[in-house]
Amino acid sequence: MAAIRNSSEHQQKVYERWAPVYDRVYRGLLKDGHRTVARLASEAGREILEVGVGTGLVLPYYPKQCSVTGIDLSEHMIAKAREKVARNRLFHVRALQVMDAHRLQFADRSFDAVCLPFVITLIPDPERALDECARVLRPGGEIIIASKLGDGRGLQGAIEEAVAPLVHKVGWSSAFRIARIAEWVERRGDFEVADIRRVFPNGFFKVMRLRQLAGH
Repeated sequence: MAAIRNSSEHQQKVYERWAPVYDRVYRGLLKDGHRTVARLASEAGREILEVGVGTGLVLPYYPKQCSVTGIDLSEHMIAKAREKVARNRLFHVRALQVMDAHRLQFADRSFDAVCLPFVITLIPDPERALDECARVLRPGGEIIIASKLGDGRGLQGAIEEAVAPLVHKVGWSSAFRIARIAEWVERRGDFEVADIRRVFPNGFFKVMRLRQLAGH
């Protein structure tokens, strides 16, 4: 089957429709993944960048001593996130900005951790985005990825491929492979896959830690 590619325009249109109801649909489903991402990021350091902050569902889970910057391609999602920050007095959130993950407008070595919660499968060029995440990461920092990450094997792999055209219409991807991220790590040579954790529901979602190797 031919690969289905996302585009920035497609994602903006999808999330303009989803923004008003996103929290109701995903808060419970993704809660375990969101909490795990926030905890692991805070363990890596205080200065955190969240790529694909959406409506801000992860923001309340970061410890208060953190300083969190969030970006998203969708103005509608960022508007919802700003409302949440103001309403819940999330003073640890330093800034929320509309920005493309392929072109992060931050200086090199700005953050201790970069999080991508349930967004990596939606980015048109994930390797380019990961390169940008690596650029803004401080030495020894971590990239934390939460997503539906499959391995392409057996019946599950066949199902993922079969439903890919359908889920693309709602802005998702069902056929993104863990191997694709592992290959990026291997090509760069300055990161390692430190951990892959299975989270609710029943390991369907996974959280992946990429740690920058010492000396880079």
